[in-house]
Amino acid sequence: MKILVSNDDGFHALGINTLFDTLEQTYSVTMVAPNQERSSCGHGITLGEPIRIIQHHEKVFACSGYPADCVLIGLGHLFSDQKPDVIVSGINHGANLGQDRFYSGTMAAAREAAFRGIPSIAVSLVTKSGDNDEHFEPVANFVKKCLDAGIVEYIPAMCMININAPNIPEENISGIKLTKVGFQRYSEKVVERVDTRGRNYYWVGGTYEGHENIPGSDCNAVSDGFISVNLQSLTDVDQTEAQINLENFLRSL
Repeated sequence: MKILVSNDDGFHALGINTLFDTLEQTYSVTMVAPNQERSSCGHGITLGEPIRIIQHHEKVFACSGYPADCVLIGLGHLFSDQKPDVIVSGINHGANLGQDRFYSGTMAAAREAAFRGIPSIAVSLVTKSGDNDEHFEPVANFVKKCLDAGIVEYIPAMCMININAPNIPEENISGIKLTKVGFQRYSEKVVERVDTRGRNYYWVGGTYEGHENIPGSDCNAVSDGFISVNLQSLTDVDQTEAQINLENFLRSL
């Protein structure tokens, strides 16, 4: 199986490198990831300037563009003769729950792959500010377990899978849940500053304040210590049967 991996944290990030090393034990893996931090860039693509890539190792490429650009470069250049069997985006440093999907570059990479007819998976570790440890290994092992068991066959056309795992030791994970998209609450904040030339500039940010209590949601599942897996359709086609099949697959793991 040929796998392309990408992310929005950059090619240097621990999450994607843990994923790369884990999957490379069994599969042919190529990394095309941003050459810098691109978190919360959404589904941007580069049109008005050239995109440059630098090869750092035999199968590791750093791209000057956005995560979606990384997928386009990977498919159009590195995999122009034979497309990858699956694209995995992550492991993201932080949640991609609820409405995060609209901001996330990690999810945009997986979404772009789905647009191009390639089965895709976005995967995130739900880390929080102040966490002392980042448990990427159990998440990478879970992704590999899913691929080993044939999860690619359960991803319909124009769909992608979104995985979020709690940042806890593997032995403390409560299980796996097929979920629906929830909603998180943030307090938005814009901070105004003045530079040394007297010009105003701004920092945009916010604080996570919890999530809506929606039974069966990805937010609820991770909060309860479960790995959340949801199937996200990019069209209005009914995916009820695919959801049932995916749930049965997850139960068999």
